[in-house]
Amino acid sequence: MLLTVVALVVGLVLLVWSADRFVIGASATASILGVSPLVVGILIVGIGTSAPEMLVSAIAAADGQPGLAVGNALGSNITNIALILGFTALLIPLKVQSKLVTREIPLLILVMLVGYFLLSDGDLGFVDGSILLIGFVLVVVRQIWEAKHSKGDSIAAEFEAEIPRDMPLKIALMWLLFGFVLLIASARVLVWSAVEIAQFFGLSDLVIGLTVVAIGTSLPELAASVAAARKNEHDIAIGNVVGSNLFNLLGVMALPGVIAPGAIDAEVMSRDYPVMLLLTGIFFLVAFGPRKARRISRVEGGGLLAMYVAYLLYLLHDAGVY
Repeated sequence: MLLTVVALVVGLVLLVWSADRFVIGASATASILGVSPLVVGILIVGIGTSAPEMLVSAIAAADGQPGLAVGNALGSNITNIALILGFTALLIPLKVQSKLVTREIPLLILVMLVGYFLLSDGDLGFVDGSILLIGFVLVVVRQIWEAKHSKGDSIAAEFEAEIPRDMPLKIALMWLLFGFVLLIASARVLVWSAVEIAQFFGLSDLVIGLTVVAIGTSLPELAASVAAARKNEHDIAIGNVVGSNLFNLLGVMALPGVIAPGAIDAEVMSRDYPVMLLLTGIFFLVAFGPRKARRISRVEGGGLLAMYVAYLLYLLHDAGVY
């Protein structure tokens, strides 16, 4: 078991580090090739920070662990809003200024409702997964169009400051390739160790996916959001979470449906999906409601964080851990 725990920790560390290298390499390569900073930031960085979830879910589904894959998708979204945004706002109150970010929130809610409808029969089939993947492609095309036609948006300057400018193309391509290969290897180690730990403690793959794996694969978003907030790049901090949640629902959750279609755990629809919907609704009201428009205060961030802790405790209690 000690070896398994060490493998889990090493897998998580390498997953986070390789995702960072992959994003840096992809961003620098795209910038050198003349891609606009807004497209780089919204699309490349957005997909790059969701790459750990995508690879972990794909490998888990291929290995016959669809519960871990679904749990990773939903758990990452819950973690992104309650833990990452909550913790970031607790450190530094967040203000939302970008019109692009504000337009993504209703889309995220719509995608969640569509996902709920597709899963309401208790099955994540091939057709369901295909619909989600088509939605993923449509969202990517929409984001590229938005990035190319949005002039003077506040988030553009924030992305401009974040893109590496002094990296030669050979180095950028090296980090891009090396980061991707290491992402795959570390995701494989993470899935193996997570399944072993779940079996040792008698936990379901779903619970492990919702907790350990979801937190681990969300660490790139946490690091990116905190770093952006410290640089006063609040739109990146919030937009990073919103974009990641969109990609998780459409890309990550689609993979188990396409690769290993079948029934999902009943708890997904009775417990975890409603929690994700509730937290997203609270986030929308807090950030864009009439009382404090376009702002998440320290108190509200602390509230989100407290809800995440309460959810984790309930999840572990429901699983019989204590």
